[in-house]
Amino acid sequence: MTSQELDAFAAWVENLMRAGGYDIDSPRGGGKSRIADEAGIHRAAVTRLLQRQSMPDLETTRRLARVLGVPVREMLIRSGRLTAEELAEPQAYSTAPAPSAELGRRPTLEEVADLLGVPADRREMFVRVVEQFLPAELPGDAPGELPGRQGERATAKAAATPLPAND
Repeated sequence: MTSQELDAFAAWVENLMRAGGYDIDSPRGGGKSRIADEAGIHRAAVTRLLQRQSMPDLETTRRLARVLGVPVREMLIRSGRLTAEELAEPQAYSTAPAPSAELGRRPTLEEVADLLGVPADRREMFVRVVEQFLPAELPGDAPGELPGRQGERATAKAAATPLPAND
């Protein structure tokens, strides 16, 4: 990141802070401390950004976005971390019909994983994790089948298999 990019981002964040009523200009105004407290970050992170010393880390950026009422997507793009193309709008994915929508059935979890771009080597884990959050049965599901997985029988062994530990 260039100092020019950091300066442009910091100036934008300063304007958001001022517009949000944070007195960041006077040393005794307490605005820097107040925004740090509300965001749950260190005051030093706010000071370093406003003094153009460093870009906040991802978690700090996320917290600042929440407090300033700005989408995290916009903060990441304006910070130069990601481009608009790299961070496509969520609506871009919802315009395409689900692969099985034309058949009048809900997509399987594998199809959902495909739509979301889950890598093939992580699909099994994705399916097992998501299954834990689905209701036991939905209308149209046959007894003993997992929700939304018509025609696919899941064995008790597969459902009870623990997730692998992250190494």
